[in-house]
Amino acid sequence: MTDKEIFMRRALELAAGSVAAGGGPFGSVVVRDGRVVAEGCNRVTLACDPTAHGEVEAIRAACRSLGVFRLDGCELYTSCEPCPMCLGAAYWAGIERIYYAATRDDAARAGFDDSLIYDEIPLAPDRRRVPAVRLELADAAGPFRLWSEKEDKTAY
Repeated sequence: MTDKEIFMRRALELAAGSVAAGGGPFGSVVVRDGRVVAEGCNRVTLACDPTAHGEVEAIRAACRSLGVFRLDGCELYTSCEPCPMCLGAAYWAGIERIYYAATRDDAARAGFDDSLIYDEIPLAPDRRRVPAVRLELADAAGPFRLWSEKEDKTAY
């Protein structure tokens, strides 16, 4: 068995363990330089947190473990193709490659259908099922100006 298969098997074990513990069927492993730096499984219902997906949990744990907010040089092994939120989190974290086992279609057949979100993303914000309406306030971009002017900021 290759290292990639070992890491993916671990993600699948985490997913199965999550189901046994009352969580959702998703598990993830963050790997750097051929070693696991963090693991995570779906804790949405257990933690009463809709953002506690396996990938997000693993990314958070990896960042804490490594003491960084960018996971440069890291790969994400996940039991299922990431949902839009988890994909965004992987991009923001700087994950360099994502490996997944089950597809979004497999997830949809089990009741985890993200197609609505994928369909909503290209729509204008005010045309989405959950409309986003801009409130035009004076100096709404003020915090960005402050950020741009701040000399001792940590860029990300």
